[in-house]
Amino acid sequence: MNVNVLLEPAVDLPRLQKILDELGHLGRVDTIRGWDKKTQAQLYEAARGFRLITLDDFVPSSMEPLHEVIHHGKNTLPSFSHFQKRFCKPEGDAKELIGYNHQQMQWATGPGYFVVHPSETEGEVDIDYLRVPATKPAAWPPIKDNDHGFGRLVYGGMVDVMRGVSQHVSVGRARKNGKFIDAWFVLCREDPTTN
Repeated sequence: MNVNVLLEPAVDLPRLQKILDELGHLGRVDTIRGWDKKTQAQLYEAARGFRLITLDDFVPSSMEPLHEVIHHGKNTLPSFSHFQKRFCKPEGDAKELIGYNHQQMQWATGPGYFVVHPSETEGEVDIDYLRVPATKPAAWPPIKDNDHGFGRLVYGGMVDVMRGVSQHVSVGRARKNGKFIDAWFVLCREDPTTN
C-alpha cells in the first residue's frame, strides 16, 4: 500500500499508525518495503516519543522461551535490503531478548547475533551487537561473536536504537562505536503462532 501521502510534507504518524494497524501482515510488509532512506530517516525522527515500545513489541509476553518471532525488515543499503531479524526469549527469567539476522549474505557476514534490552531513553529498545546470547533455539545457526571476520565490519561495535511506529512496525537507526550513522531500517513483526 502506498502511504506516501502521509509522509509529506511532514509525517502524520497517528494516521500512519492507524492504517498500519488495520492492514494485514502482507500489506504491512509490502508497505515498509516501499520506504526509502529519506522516508525511514523522517519516520525515525518523527517516532521519537510517539509510541513507546518495550520488549513485548518484539516478542509478546505470552510466548514461551526459545519460541521464534520473525520481524521482516527493509534497510537503507543499496542492495540486499530485505532481511529478517528473528527474536525469542532466552530460557530462565531474563529481562532481555536474544536474536540474530537472517539474510542472504549471512554466509559472509555471519548470523549477527544480538541481545535486546531497554534503551537509556524511555520507550526505546536497543538491539545490542556488543553482546551475544549464551543459548539459542536449536534451529538457529551456531552462535558467533561479532568481533571477527567480515561480520565485524557489519555488526562490530553496533547497537540499533528502535522506536515504535505501530503495533507491528518499528523503525531503527544504527549506532556504531557510540555514534549514530546514516543507516536506518524498518521492521514488521509477523504474529507468531503459539504452538
